[in-house]
Amino acid sequence: MLYDIALDAVGSDNAPEPEIRGAILACRALPVRVHLVGPEAELRDQLDDMLENEEQPIVIHHASERIGMDEKAAHAVRTKRDSSMRVGLKLVRESKAAGFVTAGNTGAAMATAKMVLGALPGVDRPALATPMPSATGHPCVLLDVGANVDCKAHNLEQFAIMGEMYARTVLKIENPRVGLLSIGEEETKGNDLTREAFPLLKALPIRFIGNVEGRDIFSGQADVIVCDGFVGNVALKTSEGVGRFVRDVLRESLTRTVTAQVGALLSRKAFNDFRQRLDYREYGGAPLLGVRGVCIIGHGSSNDRAIFNGIRVAYEFAKGGTTARIEQEFAGRMKRNHATSSPDGLDATIH
Repeated sequence: MLYDIALDAVGSDNAPEPEIRGAILACRALPVRVHLVGPEAELRDQLDDMLENEEQPIVIHHASERIGMDEKAAHAVRTKRDSSMRVGLKLVRESKAAGFVTAGNTGAAMATAKMVLGALPGVDRPALATPMPSATGHPCVLLDVGANVDCKAHNLEQFAIMGEMYARTVLKIENPRVGLLSIGEEETKGNDLTREAFPLLKALPIRFIGNVEGRDIFSGQADVIVCDGFVGNVALKTSEGVGRFVRDVLRESLTRTVTAQVGALLSRKAFNDFRQRLDYREYGGAPLLGVRGVCIIGHGSSNDRAIFNGIRVAYEFAKGGTTARIEQEFAGRMKRNHATSSPDGLDATIH
């Protein structure tokens, strides 16, 4: 059985080459049929050149518009009705694709997904959740990492519920520990948002461990860490920068100090393991939790390997029925907690 995955072919900084190459890699390795979404003539020429008569289950869906990284999300989503994001997400809504992957404008992807797919009942704002490496060897889920720059306390409460379910159902972490990202462990530390959110998370039927600090993202102290999208995105980008810095310094040190051939081989293996553990491209993008469908949002600088892993994550979500399971559990959890919400954001009736 092939799983149909829609891919925004003109989303990344260097599109469409990484998307097309990533789609080919995915079709070679996974039981998927990739639907490339974008300008058909441009995609067809490049796809034919890269395949070189190789047969792969890749189809093209024409979309005449693309949303740039520098465009304001709300305006672009409303005016570009034939964008690659909207066309791709419609394939998911119409059950013609089991998931959607993009490395494009994060805000536009979130807004379009909310409009086209719709939010889960009780969810005001979907959140981007990304697994981060930790000292324990098990990832720590950080959310939100960029979908919502400004949040209210009840948004963080919903992020905590969705993040805990994601860690439990997808990452198979039993009874995950949930922390609130702040500037100190004490309940009184932080800003107005974290201080208001703390008692809300504390009242939830989850394993809330209180405030955690930035260093705890990697320490393994928490399995899920909740924050607003501004703080989360800064933490994510800082982590990527530190990871690249450490990787480059380590490579330079190994090249300079290791002389014996056997030692060089062992060090190279250890270095490659270290690099892979920190490389965001191996995680395949962040799932957008809280919408009615699979939507994976990757890094704008994604290469073909990152695109491949984004398709892999979408395939795994679809195969496991993860979105439906989270929807069912979230609905039950919110009903049990008698949670209330005040929907905000863009008009979800736009199609």
